[in-house]
Amino acid sequence: MTKKTTYDASSITVLEGLEAVRKRPGMYIGSVTTKGLNHLVYEIVDNSVDEHLAGFCDKIWVTLEENGSATVSDNGRGIPVGMHKKGISAERLVFTTLHAGGKFDDSVYKTSGGLHGVGSSVVNALSEYLDIEVMREGKIFHDCYNRGIPAIELENGLLPVIGKTKDTGTKVTFLPDASIFEKTRFKEEEIKSRLHETAYLNPELTIYFQDKRPESAEKLEFHEPDGIIGFVKDMNSKKEVLHEPVYFSGTSEGIAVEIVFQYVNEFHENVLGFCNNIYNAEGGTHLTGFKTTFTNVMNTYARELNILKEKDPNFTGADIRNGITAVVSIKHPSPRFEGQTKTKLDNQDAAKAVGKVTGDEIIRYFDRNLETLKTVLSCAEKAAKIRKTEEKAKTNMLTKQKFSFDSNGKLVNCESRDVQKCEIFIVEGDSAGGSAKTARDRNFQAILPIRGKILNVEKASIDKVLANAEIKTMINAFGCGFSEGYGNDFDITKLRYHKIIIMADADVDGAHISTLLLTLFYRFMPELIYEGHVYIAMPPLYKAMPQKGQEEYLYDDKALAKYRKAHKNFTLQRYKGLGEMDAGQLWETTLDPASRRLKLVEIEDARLASNTTELLMGNEVPPRRQFIYKHAHDAELDI
Repeated sequence: MTKKTTYDASSITVLEGLEAVRKRPGMYIGSVTTKGLNHLVYEIVDNSVDEHLAGFCDKIWVTLEENGSATVSDNGRGIPVGMHKKGISAERLVFTTLHAGGKFDDSVYKTSGGLHGVGSSVVNALSEYLDIEVMREGKIFHDCYNRGIPAIELENGLLPVIGKTKDTGTKVTFLPDASIFEKTRFKEEEIKSRLHETAYLNPELTIYFQDKRPESAEKLEFHEPDGIIGFVKDMNSKKEVLHEPVYFSGTSEGIAVEIVFQYVNEFHENVLGFCNNIYNAEGGTHLTGFKTTFTNVMNTYARELNILKEKDPNFTGADIRNGITAVVSIKHPSPRFEGQTKTKLDNQDAAKAVGKVTGDEIIRYFDRNLETLKTVLSCAEKAAKIRKTEEKAKTNMLTKQKFSFDSNGKLVNCESRDVQKCEIFIVEGDSAGGSAKTARDRNFQAILPIRGKILNVEKASIDKVLANAEIKTMINAFGCGFSEGYGNDFDITKLRYHKIIIMADADVDGAHISTLLLTLFYRFMPELIYEGHVYIAMPPLYKAMPQKGQEEYLYDDKALAKYRKAHKNFTLQRYKGLGEMDAGQLWETTLDPASRRLKLVEIEDARLASNTTELLMGNEVPPRRQFIYKHAHDAELDI
């Protein structure tokens, strides 16, 4: 029987209601990993925060239940339950229809993070069940759904009443659907960090967090009356600060702007952007407005104070932001984000508003606080001197525009110049590098062997980082530069490989090498991670060879335990290193796109990522020891 090949009206599929969400969940929550799972909690919490911004809610309760579900409740007005013109309860419409909600009516919410209007309905679609109680008008209204489908019949189009109350608010309990998500256990550390972040951004809001799961049970209260000043103090709590936090705020063209910054005695720059309480991991126009205006104002001051002479070039933006920790938070009536997960703000008027407020307020502050101004400019001077020394000494290899080979000629490049197809493997050791060179597909796979463990950039000064041979080799190979202001500014559009794959042994040393590489990328080329270019190869731990049947590669101890249950007589080979595999095995298990396993490196929470990187890779030993004690049960031992 021949397959139907006609393309007519019957070929067009319409995904009704929330079916589209279940079909393509990544379009709505970013991914079906733990990151996407936690995002479900944030979507419901953000609805409660929007009630707070509207002036009707000052308490939010978030509970991770013992059975794996999550409950979010607030003391806001409660979702409207009356009859909508569509003929059903307004609550039912909100939870079953995409792009339905009060966020589109600016008389209800002046500012809101959930403008796409898909949050509640998406959480409903991706949950095994969702239960909701709405308290308003002296009654408790109830509704329930199974995988997005209503499980309760409406009474004359309205929700059934299950009790009376003097309180108002909304309570949502949902259990993520195990058939959608890779894992269904919420990651409490990320959720706590996000809730704490929300408390900093809303000083009059209190968030009560409770984890009822036995292995991680705890109760916490997040209330930060100091607001984003406390946020910056918290981020700099373990650093040598150079002055008190500088806070200013203002409104321009209907956009409220709030900014805090403080300098520390370190090279790193840490500027976080928020719009309507949503963290924008990839920044956006609000950060552009702040950085541009701040750079211009500081260069003007540098010339007025004769720090920059007439013939001197201006400080670069990177010079001026050397050592800064800043939070830029705006409230925008009509935010426009790139993507549902809101990682980048796109409104051009945000840049103008932030620039105007920064320009006015920062001048007013520095005119009255000359010592702080001199401290900030001294940081810029220090950064500029290092940059100029690099340029004069010609030690900055970054300016050499070589395509294929670094100074040692170690990079074995691929033949294709199509960036979307090309991938580069960073391989530790000559033996593994040799196997990889033989095994690869030379059309689109490049191999870059490195010797041993690279420099820990968290502990090193910028001149040592730039002088390190292995780091220079990688920068030359990637082709997109390094940081900003050191001879070859980072530009993601010049990246030569769509995938940068760390290929290290499956042991403690291999994990250490991967961690050192990730620290380098995170601190000096973070866009590589934020834009999804960095991966970790997952070579198998074992090869099982049964007396009868096909050989099988096993990637972890769970897979081995499962294999043991199904097979009795077999020989087991344990791979301690990539060098133990021949070219054929390496291609089959680690290089072949059709059969290999790769881990995509993602950052969900910038503050948590920065603090953890500093904790684990920095100079302070006692906090690291405490972290190891606390998380010892999470470790995967290589014995």
